[in-house]
Amino acid sequence: MIGLRTGLIGAAALAISACAPVESEAERSGWTVYVPLSEAKSGPTGELLFVANKRGNTLSKIDLATGKEVLRKDSCTNPHELAMSPNGRFVALACYGGTTVDVFDVDDLSRVTSVDLGENARPHGIMWMESGVIYATAEGRQSIFRIADDGEGNPALTEYPTGKQGSHMLVVAPDESAAWTTDLGSKTVTRIDLTGDAPPLSVTVGEEPEGISLAPDGKSLWVSARGSNQAFELDPVTMEVRRSLETGRFPLRLSIRPQGDVAVTSDLRDGSLSVIDLKTAKVIRTITVSGPEQAEERFQVTILWSDDGERVYVAETASDTVAEVDYESGKVLRRLPTGNGGDGMAILGATEFFSP
Repeated sequence: MIGLRTGLIGAAALAISACAPVESEAERSGWTVYVPLSEAKSGPTGELLFVANKRGNTLSKIDLATGKEVLRKDSCTNPHELAMSPNGRFVALACYGGTTVDVFDVDDLSRVTSVDLGENARPHGIMWMESGVIYATAEGRQSIFRIADDGEGNPALTEYPTGKQGSHMLVVAPDESAAWTTDLGSKTVTRIDLTGDAPPLSVTVGEEPEGISLAPDGKSLWVSARGSNQAFELDPVTMEVRRSLETGRFPLRLSIRPQGDVAVTSDLRDGSLSVIDLKTAKVIRTITVSGPEQAEERFQVTILWSDDGERVYVAETASDTVAEVDYESGKVLRRLPTGNGGDGMAILGATEFFSP
């Protein structure tokens, strides 16, 4: 493990504390951003969707009540995955074309800080934990990073090597005891012990594993392998493959419903979603999003569940849209406009908006 420290970055930073003390809006200091609810800027009070536009190098904010893109700002080079802060005030963006994790205010999409992970980092997968800690893959360094507060108001970085090529997506246990990555180039899934000195544990899983999701109860790890059109259930501790099944073609992503009953895979070449019953490990239905006839034209990638599990958002990178799908009926409700090459997404629920 390599421990790294950086100095104070700018006048504002990551809002590591989800329940920060209340001060005036102008008083932003150190590693924590302070914004009183009474002085929060006006804006949509319903659900918001944030989209990283990887070809346009921008960040979009979409008001889900109206379906309109209400704001788009420059972000960084080739932005990919997004993560929402625990207090719903910020989004963290993995800048895949560079070396930084950048954090933006959800109100005006202003950049509040940029954390550099080092030479050739190429950050991609990212999670913002309830503790306030951010984890991100650094594909170019074959590692993941932990971004935290050093206790003195400065960002502290800890690097955990995976030793595998293309460590792309990740999930982290809620208690932050372990993290798991899908390693595209090495065709492996790697478990990283975040609390002790145990070495990384990697297992071969299909061809080009990429999608990954941890069951809400933490008892199973699910992975999709885009190159072999498969999904796998793994023991998250031993990394033993328990079960496998066939999915649609090129399952780029896999995401478990918040209720923990099913997972969906984003089957790029079919323009559809495979719905997997997690108890039986079987595909129980297929949801057509664009269909194979428009699969290349749409080029669906990232998928994201609404907080209530009633909708699935599907990023269609080639057509600069996000399909909003009703899970129960399987119908595409509407297509939301994004910037050029919309990919990574994060959602802010109405009950979370500027919550303390």
